[in-house]
Amino acid sequence: MKNLMLTFALSILTVFITDASAQKFPDMDKSPMDVASYPSNFRRSDKVIRITYSRPQLKGRELYSLARPGKKWRTGANEATEVTFYRDVTFGGKAVKAGTYTLYTIPNKDNWEIVLSSQLNVWGAYFHKDENDVVKVKAPVKNNDKSIEAFAIAIDDNMTIHLGWGNVIVSVDVD
Repeated sequence: MKNLMLTFALSILTVFITDASAQKFPDMDKSPMDVASYPSNFRRSDKVIRITYSRPQLKGRELYSLARPGKKWRTGANEATEVTFYRDVTFGGKAVKAGTYTLYTIPNKDNWEIVLSSQLNVWGAYFHKDENDVVKVKAPVKNNDKSIEAFAIAIDDNMTIHLGWGNVIVSVDVD
């Protein structure tokens, strides 16, 4: 009888513990968030640039069917990509004050226009307002031999920002 009571008590306790700890977490985002920074060591206090973006994937689709030529693109997925400059910089040869900006691009076959906007907390490019644009620069398209499946942003040791997706790489210098 004691064994039966103990088994019953443990069964009830297990149900309560399982229910209490069965927190529902969302599935992984289809376009996971990523960060690029310069310097790349996140613990350094002398950070100059941090870019937060989501990484869409081609999954058999053509780049220019997702980032349409001549149309403003959020330069990633989900919320618009955000760039933080921790000091005043020149972006593609144009002066930009320290602060956080959203980054948009207008892809074309030969060059992409790269736009920094003061409008923050924006989903995609749907609500972008041209009057909030701070800087617009054009960057030539470089064709890459190897296809990049997931959109990526990298910043090299010269503080050049590289946007890569499919067989396209677009770069803009930051000083």
